[in-house]
Amino acid sequence: MSELFDAVDALVASRSALPPPAERKRLRQGHGLTLDEVAAALRVRRATVSGWEAGRTEPRPPERDAYARMLKQLSELYPADVPVPAEDMAIPQEPAVGAGPGPSAVESTEDTVASQAPAAAPPAVEPARARAVPAAPAAEPGSTTPHPPAPARVSAGAPRPPAEVGPASRRPAASPARTAAPAGGADPRFENGPLAVVDAVEGQVLAYCVGGLVLDVPAKSLPALVEWALREARLGQPKLSGSGQDADPLLVLTEAALERYGLPVALTGEERLAGRIPEGHKVIKQLARANWQLTKRGFGPWGRVYRPAQGSERSCVQVCIPSWDALDTRHWADAAQLTPADLAWLLGLYASRVMTPRGSTAVTGLELMTALHPPTRASRPDAAGKRYSEHNPGSLGRDPVDCAPCEAPDGHPLLAGLPRFHQRTPAEVLMEEAYDWARPLTDTECLHSHLVGIDVNMAFAAGANGLTVGLGAPEHVRQPVFDAKLPGSWLVDLSHVDLSRVQVAKDTWAQLDASLLPSPFTPGGERPTGPAWYATPTVAYAVELGYDVHPVEAYVRRDNGRYLDAWYQRLRDAYLATMADLGVHADLPPQEFLAAMDGYRHRDPQLATLVSAIKATVKGGIGKLRERPRGEGWKPGQPWRALARPTWRPDIRAAVISRTRVNMHRKIVKHAAFTGQYPVAVLSDCAVYASDGPSPLDFLPYRDGKPLPGGFKLGINPGLVKHEGTQSVLWGEGVREQFDAPGLNLARYIKDGTVTNTDNGE
Repeated sequence: MSELFDAVDALVASRSALPPPAERKRLRQGHGLTLDEVAAALRVRRATVSGWEAGRTEPRPPERDAYARMLKQLSELYPADVPVPAEDMAIPQEPAVGAGPGPSAVESTEDTVASQAPAAAPPAVEPARARAVPAAPAAEPGSTTPHPPAPARVSAGAPRPPAEVGPASRRPAASPARTAAPAGGADPRFENGPLAVVDAVEGQVLAYCVGGLVLDVPAKSLPALVEWALREARLGQPKLSGSGQDADPLLVLTEAALERYGLPVALTGEERLAGRIPEGHKVIKQLARANWQLTKRGFGPWGRVYRPAQGSERSCVQVCIPSWDALDTRHWADAAQLTPADLAWLLGLYASRVMTPRGSTAVTGLELMTALHPPTRASRPDAAGKRYSEHNPGSLGRDPVDCAPCEAPDGHPLLAGLPRFHQRTPAEVLMEEAYDWARPLTDTECLHSHLVGIDVNMAFAAGANGLTVGLGAPEHVRQPVFDAKLPGSWLVDLSHVDLSRVQVAKDTWAQLDASLLPSPFTPGGERPTGPAWYATPTVAYAVELGYDVHPVEAYVRRDNGRYLDAWYQRLRDAYLATMADLGVHADLPPQEFLAAMDGYRHRDPQLATLVSAIKATVKGGIGKLRERPRGEGWKPGQPWRALARPTWRPDIRAAVISRTRVNMHRKIVKHAAFTGQYPVAVLSDCAVYASDGPSPLDFLPYRDGKPLPGGFKLGINPGLVKHEGTQSVLWGEGVREQFDAPGLNLARYIKDGTVTNTDNGE
């Protein structure tokens, strides 16, 4: 009988009304739960819980029952007439998490002596004095800012003197909703967040932190400022991995702060080329007298000031100087021109969703890999109870490994024996690069009215997802049997693969017009003519198309794993959360998705800047895996600084690009086999098709709202596509004729139709 009662109870619960969305959010915040914690407990994505709280979606069984149970228990603890704690209301956001260990992507291992030491909590000191900034006015109706406006937060933790409310004229507060950015979270060591933007106003130095908090800064010199950041400011972020390290505090210096501390507001042309101020600068001498050290890269747009580790204590501060071009306008737009409060909000949100920036977006992308997979971990205690540092399984380890000769870029020490000016052939060098292919329009395509570009979201991140890559050194094998599960580089002849007849599913072959398709085996799309080096995903795709492969030799990596999975997941979540803040949610129907994407950048330019920075973190991080020499007096055949990093891994970069290109080609083939339509141009993650209408829906084969399986699908998730741009067919033919370039890649200019340089397709 009890089973029947249980069944009836479950049935009633499944139809019982849930609290309204706002109440769900209030209850979660009242108990101090983050979106991530709720999502983990219910085994759903963070964005799913966010959607429930925003009223965009409703939970379905079996998650609905568990969610209802949680809300019922919380409602008993926090009745509607009992307000949630003020701090939770002020900061409706999950605790921030941050960076990990490892040298900067542009520094050698010798550059970061301090950064290799285990992290430790700062000694107990008086907390920094907080200054509350008047709250910004409520956002206007219809505002798309992601968080409701909130009062400036005075950080929690140890008791502090009463906060002084400065006059409104002293420094404007952040724009609406900016004061509600994530703060440091529950860790009292970092209660003021990951970073501070330091500004000087009327002779007083203020530090703008996330959450709208402003701290008085007593430091009279740069060495004292560094000391303050470490000992009093309570800045930083907890480690991303259990075996990693906490993030160093980040200080962002405004122009006024630079003048206050004796630093130039801008670099001279010579200093810009050197990437630093001279070693004889008075501030550098001040740091030296205070026993602070700099890395070998000196004091530049992104600086690192440290003292050698003393036991387990870590003493290191990162410095960012926007007016020295630390924030590249290609990725950060006009972030350097923001007010200190808004800049703290923007960089703080990037820190909470990605990690505390350690340099350029490319550097940060590489550092994120190491932070998620630290090279070492503590061993189990031995008989005497001591622990030692040991290799962390699944990481790239502490020491760099040599690449295979075919994976080495020109000028690498492995190629020192080659004759000068020798041009390596495809049978000598691995050339896995992104697509740059175009062809003339057919007569039939010229009768269409439009050229429509579709772009793959986060294409390189999607290429990294689930990819098995090598972790250790390569093993040279003669006459190997190809194994699609074994990462490596393979010398194999794929010229026999005929794209006019390909296998599109098991035992299902399709007839295609190969002259209208790019080859999946070369970046330029031309068909290979003989043996060449390929990464595993490329060779595996030839097998998938239904053809046998017989490698001549290979460099394989037996020690391998899905090293980039956590990296992909963190950047994916950061991207999706930010796009959701801009009103573009996952799982929208095609028409609604296109409407949501239309003009999303203008809804909140700062959030749009964050999207750009996240995407650049993906591409730049992959690029840094094969960083080339940058000046340094380097000569071909000599090692360069990046080779000393365990994260200098051209084979991993090649595998990601290979898989990204193959993913694009697979969708192109599926689309051609089903519709008879072929792209007229492909550039990296963008494909252009001739169409009778201006929308992607005018040529993408949707039925009842469902896309072609394995083909292009509209959506915001990585790997799905969005509308890149539309131009007329007459425009395409006109610009090719104007520049006398039949091979002009129209995908490069489809977004706005502006042609800034010629591209003859060579």
